[in-house]
Amino acid sequence: MPVGKLGPDDVVTAQPDDDLETVAERFAEENVGAVVVTEGDEPAGIVTDRDVALAIPNHDDVGSVSVEDAMTADPATLHEDDEAIEISRAIEEHNARRFPVVDDDGTPTGIVTLDDLVATIGEQLENVSETIEVQSPGYSP
Repeated sequence: MPVGKLGPDDVVTAQPDDDLETVAERFAEENVGAVVVTEGDEPAGIVTDRDVALAIPNHDDVGSVSVEDAMTADPATLHEDDEAIEISRAIEEHNARRFPVVDDDGTPTGIVTLDDLVATIGEQLENVSETIEVQSPGYSP
């Protein structure tokens, strides 16, 4: 399954000059744990709920910290046509859990996560289990 079919249909974005209070509000409103930071139509960074939490001990007023100061710049991306297994490769290569998904123009179209990979693997294992049970009538897990 292509990564463009996984995760939410809309990508939640922020601008580099937004503050973390605005981002935290978006997390709550959109029920997400990450926003893609865009400049123009391309991803310039990503801010996660973990990034916000890690900023707390370093700032007296974490809500006023700019997104640019907390984001991971130049995030690794996946193309919307990449197969789901590419999430695993990206996790290994970039040591990250979330990746913006982009189209041919580099415009963000979504975001995929480690959770999407696990859910996809789970669905595939269920299909394999059903095949095993059909082919081996006496087998029952």
